[in-house]
Amino acid sequence: ERARDYLHKTGRFIVIGGIVSPVHDSYGKTGLVSSRHRLTMCQLAVQSSDWIRVDPWECYQDTWQTTCSVLEHHRDLMKRVTGCILSNVNTPSITPVIGQPQNESSQTIYQNNNNVSNKPTAAKILGKVGESLSRICCVRPPMERFTFVDENANLGTVMRYEEIELRILLLCGSDLLESFCIPGLWNEADMEVIVGEFGIVVVPRDGADPDRIMNHSSILRKYKNNILVVKDDLNHPMSVVSSTKSRLALQHGDGHVVDYLCQPVIDYILKSQLYINASG
Repeated sequence: ERARDYLHKTGRFIVIGGIVSPVHDSYGKTGLVSSRHRLTMCQLAVQSSDWIRVDPWECYQDTWQTTCSVLEHHRDLMKRVTGCILSNVNTPSITPVIGQPQNESSQTIYQNNNNVSNKPTAAKILGKVGESLSRICCVRPPMERFTFVDENANLGTVMRYEEIELRILLLCGSDLLESFCIPGLWNEADMEVIVGEFGIVVVPRDGADPDRIMNHSSILRKYKNNILVVKDDLNHPMSVVSSTKSRLALQHGDGHVVDYLCQPVIDYILKSQLYINASG
């Protein structure tokens, strides 16, 4: 949510959906529980969200998938199911995003004037943008050409739907960005695609400064303009959002776990006896 708010404030983006893609069981991280549990916990965590969904594709593959292949899968899925023309950061599309017949007369859905009592909100705009592309590629929605103003995204001017370019970006913490600098950990060709074609949205993590990290990698320096660093709130730092801290709190019986996790997820963890050592 904080990342979405930041992207809206830049005036460059309207976030229409978020995809949570739990990693495959063969990823090999110590303490990684079954994808069956991780999928359920993620679904419980976003069950009240009207724009974030959990996608099981990565978990259901025969083996672990690279981050690059996961991004490419979702890009191809959106293109195939919705008819969208997806642009990347290097070659923005000059063609309408939705390849649908366009009416000669454009119907104005939202107008920025005082005669409209029901002002546009982010929820309404997301609803109109293909019903959030039908929950991010579930079905292909019928589309019409229309004009709208998104006041909450601070765009300030009327935009036509066919002028919007759909992009998929990787959302990660600055600790993952830092891993790009570890020699041999990432395939360089994959890094070129991830940063050069898709782009990255980075949220701060303790002790991992994004600017310092980018200066230590030639690929990150090369595509620095494709990396958006979310500005942290000193009163509510995003570094407190941490799955590692959540697991440690559970293992130590720390009541502050409620600061990290919502109650349905905590209830599921306790019921399934996950992350809890023998003494806990």
